[in-house]
Parts: sequence; C-alpha cells; structure tokens
Amino acid sequence: MTHVAIVGGGPAGLSAGLFAGKNGLDTVLFDTDDTWMHKAHLFNYLGVGSVGGSEFLSTARQQVDDFGVDRHQGEAVTGVESVDDGFSVTTEDGEYDADYVVLATGANRDLAEELGCEFGGDDTVSVDVSMETSVEGVYATGAMARAEEWQAVISAGDGAAAALNILSNEKGEHYHDFDVPDTATSVFGDLIDDGD
Repeated sequence: MTHVAIVGGGPAGLSAGLFAGKNGLDTVLFDTDDTWMHKAHLFNYLGVGSVGGSEFLSTARQQVDDFGVDRHQGEAVTGVESVDDGFSVTTEDGEYDADYVVLATGANRDLAEELGCEFGGDDTVSVDVSMETSVEGVYATGAMARAEEWQAVISAGDGAAAALNILSNEKGEHYHDFDVPDTATSVFGDLIDDGD
C-alpha cells in the first residue's frame, strides 16, 4: 500500500513528496503540470537569487525523483474516497491505495469537497497548523487552504508541514528533518554512487 498519495505537482506537492520520500515513506505523486509556476519568476523565494518557474519545477522534480517518489507525470486524479483502511485514489489509468492524501491542487478544491472536508467562510479548506483537514489523514496545502497567499515559498512550507505531520504520526513522536553537512554528504553521495 502507498503510505502517501500526493495530488498536485507544484511547490506544495513537490515539497510534500520530497520530505515524505526522503524519509522513507512509500509515496506516489500525481503531476498534471497545471501549476501557475510556469508563469512565475522567483526573486522572493528565500535562498534563490533568481530562477524561472519552469526551471524551478525541473529542479524540484529531480529532487523528488532522486528520493524515490513514484511521480506520475501527466496522470490526472479523477477522484479520491475514504475506504475502510485509508483512501482510494482514482486516476485515468487506475486506482491507488493510500494511508494519507495530500491535496496540492492550487485553488481547485473539488477533491476536498468530494472527501467532505470542512470549508471556512472564505471558501478555503479549513486546516490546522499541520495542514490536516477535518478528515483525518487528508491534508490541504497552498492556495486551497489560503484565500490570497499564493506564494511558492508559502506553498512549499505547507507541503513540508503536511509531510512532517504524517512522518510524526507514523513514527509516534514529533519528527524533525534536519540535515547537517555529514548527513547531507552521505545522502547525496549515495545518490551519486547509485548513478541517480
């Protein structure tokens, strides 16, 4: 069974995928490339001097791939439903089981509504600080949970918060993903040694 299914391949979805995949969760990510990032140029993303949105996405996708996320480029999710032991994610090509679902579909809130997530007065999906919705195991990130704060850096943080909460749930204690130079060298050294 897939532990985490992520719907959306913008900054929020890719960030959630990066944290989940990097920390050993079986993760599938559905990316139809409908993100607004292709229209963006980042000057206001901390740590990035200047980069085009499409170039940023290319780098982020490579990171996610390097950490073993099963990324389905161009495969659209047509439905998500709660089942007895988690969730069933339906696409044009098949069905996938998941323990957790991260919704990262920009301002499109259809799947959240389909799952019965609560909405706020401003028509956004109601979430807690970890981005979890009223439906246990379902997270809403980025523009679907924020009325007008549609910044790439905020969305990436939302995706990271969702993944870290999932990791905390799975490990039974608060989980932190901090790298130091020695661990970063070993992680990236392993990726390079494996030919990735």
